[in-house]
Amino acid sequence: MSLPPYAAQLNLQLCHTCGIACRVGEDYCPRCDSPVHRRKPNSLTRTWAFLLASLICYIPANLMPVMYTNIFGSGSENTIMSGVLEFWESGSWDLALLIFIASVAVPCMKFLVLGLLLVTCQRRTPWAQRQRAKLYRLIEVVGYWSMLDVLVVALVAALVQFSALSTIEPRLGILFFGMVVVLTMLAAMSFDPRLIWDTEAVDV
Repeated sequence: MSLPPYAAQLNLQLCHTCGIACRVGEDYCPRCDSPVHRRKPNSLTRTWAFLLASLICYIPANLMPVMYTNIFGSGSENTIMSGVLEFWESGSWDLALLIFIASVAVPCMKFLVLGLLLVTCQRRTPWAQRQRAKLYRLIEVVGYWSMLDVLVVALVAALVQFSALSTIEPRLGILFFGMVVVLTMLAAMSFDPRLIWDTEAVDV
């Protein structure tokens, strides 16, 4: 069974904004007037830049406190991992597991998957192309839930405000974690998944 023709063979290119097929040579989409290009410009370079920036921000996000808690005059600051351990030891294992997955497991998975995609695309290897495409789609889906830990801190800080009895305040670490989330989402958006299928030199 023969494969269907490629878009390039039909002299077509896809608009990355609205998804309409445009003729090669058109600089702007006839539907949404967005710039049209056959590949996301400088995809690998931009993805590497966002990924490295997110890795740098991930260090202070884990070392600096993300939340300050003052209950009945007893105050303490918690990092991500100390907060997970505190919830676990207090019996709230479900909340501890949720924060661990959202704040540790998911970011590390995104770092590993994006790094794998970048290295394999730069090497132009045909290894496990279908599986790598599925990994990229998984990263896109997970990206929508990456702000879960930031939302948990914000909700807890808003709900547990009982004047002089107790206060919960976010700390600088949560800002760095939010930057990690945004930068990894930008890295996933900058990556062109069509590079997975390019086993020969193309203009990226």
